[in-house]
Amino acid sequence: MNQTNLVKTDTIASLFKLTVRRVQQLTQEGILKTVADPTDKGKRKYDLVPTIQAYIDYLQAKAYGRSGANNEVDEAKRKKIEVDTELRASQVELHRFKTSIALGEYLPIEEVELDYKRFFVYLKKMVSALAPRTAAKLTGKLEPLEIRAIEKEIDKEMKAVLRSFVIAGVSEAEAAKTKKKKDTPDE
Repeated sequence: MNQTNLVKTDTIASLFKLTVRRVQQLTQEGILKTVADPTDKGKRKYDLVPTIQAYIDYLQAKAYGRSGANNEVDEAKRKKIEVDTELRASQVELHRFKTSIALGEYLPIEEVELDYKRFFVYLKKMVSALAPRTAAKLTGKLEPLEIRAIEKEIDKEMKAVLRSFVIAGVSEAEAAKTKKKKDTPDE
């Protein structure tokens, strides 16, 4: 190590066309090395030839993708791409699943319709039984004519609700069947 080859940070920055701060960062990252200046105790300087060689090595490694600092960034980018790819694949699978359900491929439409019909028959029976059950609970607490009037009013309201519910369900189902028939080309 020749003392005439020892230079300050600003000289290295000027040679490499970098800022002084960037030269300090490269030193902190271990790319550039400083040595103790024997003439100025406590001061550290750069040995010119090894520093230039180290910076050339760094640039070559960076150009060919072998940089240690960039490896972490590259690894993070690679992982992000993998996660994005997995996300897109799961979104495609979800779309296929939803499409197969809509087309009746997952469950046969006829089976689902039959289950709905069974459910609505059961629902109608349960709702229709509410008025007589309520009237039975009121027995002895009100006059029989009042109980019968209340029972008729509850029954009337329940039937109106069921009618609107069934009409809405039938109209939506009919609309779906009509649309399906329109979408199917005549043979």
